Amino acid sequence: MFITTSARTNEMMKETAKSYAHQLGVPYKERNKRTVKAMQAHFKDACMVIGKERIELFGWTEKSGTGNAFFFHPNSASFRIKRLERGEDDPLIAASNLNEGMTFLDCTLGLGSDSIVASHVVGESGNVVGTEANRYLSFMVKEGLSGWDSGHCGINEAMMRIKVVHMHHLEYLNSLPDESFDCIYFDPMFEDSINESEGIKGLKDWAVYEDITSKAIAEAKRVAIQRVVLKDSFRSSRFEKYGFDVIRRKNSKFHFGVITKT
Repeated sequence: MFITTSARTNEMMKETAKSYAHQLGVPYKERNKRTVKAMQAHFKDACMVIGKERIELFGWTEKSGTGNAFFFHPNSASFRIKRLERGEDDPLIAASNLNEGMTFLDCTLGLGSDSIVASHVVGESGNVVGTEANRYLSFMVKEGLSGWDSGHCGINEAMMRIKVVHMHHLEYLNSLPDESFDCIYFDPMFEDSINESEGIKGLKDWAVYEDITSKAIAEAKRVAIQRVVLKDSFRSSRFEKYGFDVIRRKNSKFHFGVITKT
């Protein structure tokens, strides 16, 4: 990974890029009117581009060269929150049984769409934390959540309240005391889930493709106060394997599984 600026840059943007490079421990490279594609061909590495309004990530492989530009955006969170404000239901919120003041741990943060909706529901008195194992994605999402202007005050506030933790979810769960969060949530990133959503296809270069383990579920059950929730394909064997009660969604390729603490 190296960091550079957008083509139209200024000294402030350069200083920001240098600061980010220092934080991430990666080199900063002057743009010098070169294209991202040309820079990646020369340095043979992934690239983070710091622009005036957003951060972009470009993956790299020797075989394919430059990947597609990928940047933070709230994805489905905006229209889901607007639906909630109209009094409509949200499948995740229903499965998680979330209400104002509750705590929510998203073990598979990604772009944070589910966490944004959860943060909106639990409000200022609640708490939402998301873990992301990829440090570049974690960094980009953290910056995006604090700086993205959705044009909706409530959504902006919900984004800014989310705490992003760069850590593997099992490591983070292991660090927590018993009954730390009301709800623990898993939405594992697999090819079928990416293909389902146009908004997250850019995650292909950055997603951590890793199965949910029995250790993670056991730790989640220990850490949860009320529920452990799993979003997964309707074909998934994980619901039965780990003892989730399935909330089947008609005409949907994804269902929610719930383990309720007693």
